Amino acid sequence: MSETPIVLAYPLPAPEGLSDDEIARLYSENVGSEPWVRVNFVSSVDGAATHQGLSAGLSDGADQRVFGILRRLCDVVVVGAGTVRAEGYGAMRVDEATERARTSAGLAPHPVFAIVSASLDLDPASAIFADAPVRPIILTTELSRSTTRAALETVADVVICGRERVQPDVLVQALMERGLGRIHCEGGPHLFGDLVAASVLDELCLTVSPRLEAGVATRIASGESPIVPVGLMLAHVLVAGDTLLLRYLRG
Repeated sequence: MSETPIVLAYPLPAPEGLSDDEIARLYSENVGSEPWVRVNFVSSVDGAATHQGLSAGLSDGADQRVFGILRRLCDVVVVGAGTVRAEGYGAMRVDEATERARTSAGLAPHPVFAIVSASLDLDPASAIFADAPVRPIILTTELSRSTTRAALETVADVVICGRERVQPDVLVQALMERGLGRIHCEGGPHLFGDLVAASVLDELCLTVSPRLEAGVATRIASGESPIVPVGLMLAHVLVAGDTLLLRYLRG
């Protein structure tokens, strides 16, 4: 990787702009060896991570397009249980076009869904598990209730990744041991903050929504601060109207 990042600006998603394959190639550039931990977020210009409590309230067509394309490129999608509940996640099932793109790239048809939950406040009968094309993974702690773990083990692989909190380095290692080295995290802020503090983050994909939210919305990352702030390099900028889609790599 060169010391001076290359900044690219394209119209997106206008028909004369980039194809999905071209966008996927941009997000594949300078990806290092596994494990590779990528995080994707949307934020308002003034730093709000949500609108009326949901990140979906800040999203637009361009953000949703890249959101879907990033799922083409990973082995596993990691999401905190709070975000799963708040954003109404279903089973991790990609559309047919994404499935074809993944298989042509040598990946499994669907990414694995990995849910981070210390409390295990998850319903084993949920469509997240019942409709899953691939058996999900639940990453939890030693102190989670053994009876709840046993119930969830009937529908998912439950993996201990720490005593009181899920430790990001143990999480990454556990996924690597399952051959899931291309790790894509979709939130939420507490999980992102933990990844930053543990210094396991490689890439941030950030959509900047052209609006001012003010209010009391959270930032995209919260929790403990890293001992040393994590420096980033700007890899590219995609422009869709007044929306910016930024890709940063760890410096």
